[in-house]
Amino acid sequence: MVLEGFRARVEPYVERLARPFLAWSPNALSGLALGLAAGAAALAALVRWTTPLLFLPVALLVFASGLFDVLDGAVARTTGRASRRGDFLDHVFDRYADVLIVVGIAVSGFANPVLALLALVSLLLTSYMGTQAQALGVGRIYAGLLSRADRLVVLALAAFLEFDWSVAWPWAPTLPWQRFALGGVTFTVLDVAFAYFVIAGQWTAIARARRVYRALPPVG
Repeated sequence: MVLEGFRARVEPYVERLARPFLAWSPNALSGLALGLAAGAAALAALVRWTTPLLFLPVALLVFASGLFDVLDGAVARTTGRASRRGDFLDHVFDRYADVLIVVGIAVSGFANPVLALLALVSLLLTSYMGTQAQALGVGRIYAGLLSRADRLVVLALAAFLEFDWSVAWPWAPTLPWQRFALGGVTFTVLDVAFAYFVIAGQWTAIARARRVYRALPPVG
């Protein structure tokens, strides 16, 4: 667990940010987060036919999507509108947002499609293990190397770097789409982010599965 470990510390700041949205429905905020993710995915896909400069709004939209995904829960708790139905809807929207963003980046041409597929599988397994624990009565599990907050921050940062290094700054690489080389194979920043998702995601999913298994009563 990385960013998730700071949840208690940032909670007061999240509550402040949520104040202007207290009149909103928590479900509307969840829908807005999904819409922002869809916008990020669409712009990322357009990079393939336009310019990598679009990665700047992609990074901003991914960050904004993550922010409103946090605010919906804060608004629900503060206004007493938290419900199982709202929690379920939030999880459904989160998974669709994950799929849309990863697929959009995969289409952009700045990420290896195989890495993108493996990263998506790892992200979905990580989330599944956490919610399955809740379904079995063990309680929602957020622990691990790759919480949702972690991956949204990593995606936003990677997208921003793709934009930054695609501009003709003095520090930008000569070939912005070839930044890292290993054994003659080149990688983009987004490739590295997806590779991290594969490793950290599988580690997190397995760790959560073991934790749930140990918490359940033995057979018989």
